[in-house]
This record gives sequence, C-alpha cells and structure tokens, in this order.
Amino acid sequence: QVQLVESGGGLVQAGGSLRLSCAASGRSFSSYAMGWFRQPPGKEREFVADISWSGHNTNYASSVKGRFTISRDNAKNTVYLQMNSLKPEDTAVYYCAAGVSNSWSSWGQGTQVTVSS
Repeated sequence: QVQLVESGGGLVQAGGSLRLSCAASGRSFSSYAMGWFRQPPGKEREFVADISWSGHNTNYASSVKGRFTISRDNAKNTVYLQMNSLKPEDTAVYYCAAGVSNSWSSWGQGTQVTVSS
C-alpha cells in the first residue's frame, strides 16, 4: 500500500482556480492508478477523475470534464488535480486514492475546497 497526503485546498471565489496535490509514500507508486474523489456537504463521496499508472489514460466525471485536469509525476510520487472555472457546487472535501484494477485500496485524509458565489 501507499500512504497519501493531499494539499492545496482552500477558499476561492467562483470562476477561480486551485491545484490540489497528493503526495504518495511507500512502494511502487508508479504501478498504481490514481484517482480523485470528493464528498460535498451532506452528500456521499463521488468520483471526480482518475489516471492510469502511466498517465496515458484519464477519466472524468461529466460534472468536471473540461474544467478539471488530472496529471501525475511518477518521479515525484505525486498526482495533481488542476481545477479551473470553479463553481459553488464544487465545494467538497477532496480525497485522492490509489488502486489497481478499479479497486481503490489507499485513501488520503482529504482537503477542503470551498467555492464562494
């Protein structure tokens, strides 16, 4: 397993941008697919985006497609989520996860993103 620590959350106005980072420690980061999930207030956790171990394949939730970009730097054991054109409905705790074959086995502690209108 890997240990994951998210950072980069904060308060931003609607239309603004934030970049989240997720630093991984442990073995074989580059062998894991990585994902970002979020949990809005009072709602269940939902998928945001994921990226293959190589970085060649990405997937996005329809609600963020065209606004968010997931990327990874295997040399730095870090995955990123660039969030542009933020909306109040993007307010949530954002979590990164590591996994294999769509099974997410490791989770970070989360970072709060708040978008004001």
